[in-house]
Amino acid sequence: MPTPQDIVDASVHYHGEQTQSTIPSLLSVIIDTNPRAWSALNNTLTLTQAVANALIFTNAHLAGDNANEVSIIAAHCNRAVWLYPTPPRRNTNAEAAQPPLTGNEFPKFAEIKHSVFTSLRELVNETTEADIESTTTTQISGALTLALTHINKTSISLTTSRGAGYGGGPTTGGGPVATSTDGLPGLNARIVVLSVSDSNPAQYITTMNAVFAAAHSQIPIDTLCLRGNPTFLQQASYLTRGIFIRAKEPQGIVQYLMLGLNRLPPSFEFASETSPNESSGKKGGGRGGTPFLLPNAELVDFRAACFCHRRVIDTGFVCSVCLSIFCEVPPEGECLTCKSKLQLGNYGAKPVVA
Repeated sequence: MPTPQDIVDASVHYHGEQTQSTIPSLLSVIIDTNPRAWSALNNTLTLTQAVANALIFTNAHLAGDNANEVSIIAAHCNRAVWLYPTPPRRNTNAEAAQPPLTGNEFPKFAEIKHSVFTSLRELVNETTEADIESTTTTQISGALTLALTHINKTSISLTTSRGAGYGGGPTTGGGPVATSTDGLPGLNARIVVLSVSDSNPAQYITTMNAVFAAAHSQIPIDTLCLRGNPTFLQQASYLTRGIFIRAKEPQGIVQYLMLGLNRLPPSFEFASETSPNESSGKKGGGRGGTPFLLPNAELVDFRAACFCHRRVIDTGFVCSVCLSIFCEVPPEGECLTCKSKLQLGNYGAKPVVA
């Protein structure tokens, strides 16, 4: 029998108990804040404008469901820093730490914006000329590690609060937890990277370790490249079944984010969905449905960095035990990682002259 509320707006209201079928979604955004790279983009797009457009993207994610969460990390030239949520600050005025309350903005959006810009201002003020001169790239591997750690911690806290074990099975506490299509129980997670720097060969091992961890947990890594040649992030998007977009017009960053990297929850499936890696035989498992035509995967640069000199190479020597890569034969033919003796055969021997 229709209720008075149903008659007013001609809809059927649900009056039962709230279920646990809704799986929260965690969006982790990594912003490359390399000062050198942003100085090259200053005439086209400033860092402040890019962060403001990224906040539009995170606000849209939060508006999709009350259970959705976001985290924002800055990959700086010498470290990775949390922008939101921020760790507790010491000797900080409590009133100054609160965002200004206005009637024109949703309180959660205002809190995130205030936290991001406050932390970003502190990061810029603490950066010295020595930090900028020490490197030309960014600490993307540390930012990926922070994001994966936060995602894993959130997944554990959600399953614990819902009365289930880490495996997502039913317990006597609160019944079974809704199953995620991703590798994490009770949580849909993904990582979006705004990149403006080239990949650093010295971070190849740490970056690939984070990428393999994300692929194991079925956490897609989406990348929006505004500048530079992030070879390792391109590989990360391919290996984790994410999306890699090279922006031809950095001013349209919000359009790239909302139309190219926007994903709906996995419960919204569309028959016409095509994976960006479909041409290579991969399916977009765990990505969620989308009504948009996603960009096709461009040619991926699969070159690796050697373990000895951290140089990106086309051909090299591979240890058959630990799969370490070398651009030249190690001293005495011994693997620098596992100390195994490499069987080189007659490589490097001088030909016999008759």
